[in-house]
Parts: sequence; structure tokens; C-alpha cells
Amino acid sequence: MASNGTLEVDVEIKSSPDKFWNNIRDSTTLFPKAFPHDYKSIQVLQGDGKAAGSIRQFTYGEGSPIVKVSQERIDAVDEAAKEVSYSVIEGDLLKYYKSFKGKLVVLPKGDGSLVKWSCEYEKASDDVGVPHAIKDFVVKNFKEVDELDLKAN
Repeated sequence: MASNGTLEVDVEIKSSPDKFWNNIRDSTTLFPKAFPHDYKSIQVLQGDGKAAGSIRQFTYGEGSPIVKVSQERIDAVDEAAKEVSYSVIEGDLLKYYKSFKGKLVVLPKGDGSLVKWSCEYEKASDDVGVPHAIKDFVVKNFKEVDELDLKAN
């Protein structure tokens, strides 16, 4: 019997919450330009790519060893709280997980920010592991966005 789980990670960054949040919200255009090794393209299929109900298709680059294509639906956005949640609705990840939902929150911390990311998943089978590779990819992206922010200053 496949199992459910939750994975969480906190990443401290040097960027201000507003700057980091704005870059995350602009990921549709920013990520393929800034990180082509990880993202070949991000295409908005429905909505504006930022609001709840929007659907985006991610085509990943060489930096993503397992997942090459995924579609994500933005489930909820709270601009004031700098919080977004999403669900993977199609793509390679669903070969491994029956469901995969992520949540991102950006909080002020000292001179920088604390980025909290979590996911809830249901494994497609008992052979599938905990999605540590996805968590590691997300952490790497957060650090890259932080570096980009700091270079822009």
C-alpha cells in the first residue's frame, strides 16, 4: 500500500522578503532566462500565471534529472502574507506520486528572509521514495534566486 507524507525545509536567504517574493512571482519569465540549465520554458496555459486557478507547464532542463515536464495549478495566493500553494496536475512527477502539493511562504528574518517550503504527497507505489530530490532542487533554486537578487543590488 502506497503511503502519504509531508516534507518541509526552511532556507535562510539574504534577500529582502519583498524582493525574493517578487522574483518568485515572476518565475514564469525569470527562471528560464536566469536558470536555463534547470528550466527550458515555463508556459502559462490558463490564467495569468500568478493568480489562483492559473496553470503553468514547466519544461525542465538538464538540471532536473527525473522530471522533464510538469503542469502545476496555483491553488491559492496571499500576496500580503507572501504565500502560495500549488498542485502538480500533470507530468512526469505523477508517475511517482499520485498527488503532489507544494506550499511556499516568505517571511522576514533579520536583514534577510526565511523561505519555508513544504509538500504533501501520496506515493504511487511503495517502491517510490520520499521526494528529497525535489526538495533539494527547490532549495537550490531558492539559493540561486537569492544570488540573483544580491547581484542586482
